[in-house]
Amino acid sequence: MTLAPTRVTGMDAVTVRPGRPLTGAVRVDGSKNSALPLLAAAATMRRSVHLSGVPESSDVQLMLGLLQQAGYHVAHPVTEPHGVVVHPRDGAVEAGELADAARIRASYYLVAPLLAACGRAELPWPGGCRIGERGMEQHFTVYETFGDTVTVDDGGYRIRAGDRRHAVVLTLPFRSRGASIAAILRAVAAGSRLQLGNPNLSPETTGVLAALQTAGWQAHASEETITLAPPPGVPAGTVSLAVPGDKIEAGTLACAIAASGGEGRIEGIRGPDVKALTELLNWVGIPVTLASDALTVHRALQPTGRPLRALASLDPGGLDADFEPPLMALALTLPGTHLFADVINPGRHGNLLPQLARLGAEIEEITATQCRLSGPQRLTGARVTATDIRTGSALLIAALNARGTTTVTGLDQLRRGHADLPAKLRTLGADITEGAR
Repeated sequence: MTLAPTRVTGMDAVTVRPGRPLTGAVRVDGSKNSALPLLAAAATMRRSVHLSGVPESSDVQLMLGLLQQAGYHVAHPVTEPHGVVVHPRDGAVEAGELADAARIRASYYLVAPLLAACGRAELPWPGGCRIGERGMEQHFTVYETFGDTVTVDDGGYRIRAGDRRHAVVLTLPFRSRGASIAAILRAVAAGSRLQLGNPNLSPETTGVLAALQTAGWQAHASEETITLAPPPGVPAGTVSLAVPGDKIEAGTLACAIAASGGEGRIEGIRGPDVKALTELLNWVGIPVTLASDALTVHRALQPTGRPLRALASLDPGGLDADFEPPLMALALTLPGTHLFADVINPGRHGNLLPQLARLGAEIEEITATQCRLSGPQRLTGARVTATDIRTGSALLIAALNARGTTTVTGLDQLRRGHADLPAKLRTLGADITEGAR
């Protein structure tokens, strides 16, 4: 059955009231950040790929629609609500410019499937949320190293595949996740060997490598280098992959539980993916037990007063930038002076801080990407807007700890990354109702 392009729908606003501490157990959805490159890898492999755990977040649904527009066959098994099968294209299909790609921030992952299918890719500049421009310079360097021709204009960019190179060696100037995955997918499209220096080793990158190993590729990753080699011939049969649980959704729920003074279990994750976050929570006196597939937040008896330093980093084992906003909302409830930095998404604080200020948060901007705050602070309910995915999740946490009623609007942004985060919070006992007050 062909899966038609869909869009997650729902109310544009929720009303949030403070209540009892959050408790209970909840299971996270599949990871949007992992699903997007895995779908691109599936389309680039030139064979049928079955993915389980595909989330219903709107960015992922849009990616499925874009793959269909590009001529790929996408099917949704009737008996598997979160399963998707991506089949290779039949013959030559001219995809043209995929205008809807301007609505998604990770649209650059479409380059490799397009090059694999028809030797050229024409895409608009990435869009999605307003947290600064999505730099493409390193991506273009990757493609030029593979011998491709790159042209750009105000509307977007075009990549035309060059002659196949059997082996490509390049080193990234910094550990860009997008550029690392672009290089890996480009090697798959070309059937080339790859040696990539200074790679990004986030779970999203290593997840693509693991998927390729399942498909017969030889892959090895260290802090210095990723190496990749194609399988001999083109293996037959369907490849089966699983989208991992959403580490960012898990971290957001953990911060919400901790901020409320509650305790709960979050299931469906890979424990190592949230290690950096759980270490920070333990440091400030919020006991967290980490298992291979779950984390448990225990009720804090006495906060340590230690400063929380949530500094986003691309280094191996560093703190994912998407953890920083929920940690900031949590820090508003914690004693001490806390420091935050996100140089990876330079426009994020410009969205997040003004919205938290509407609730009465006092946060000092040190630079455009650094800030600090002292806690605990008393917040008051107000009308706020989710200007991007992570601002929306942080506002839900802050609203649960504000006096009075808060209305959070702009949920279309939140649903880009989470199909229904408010529902998961309600499972834990949060007082969140659909619609504005």
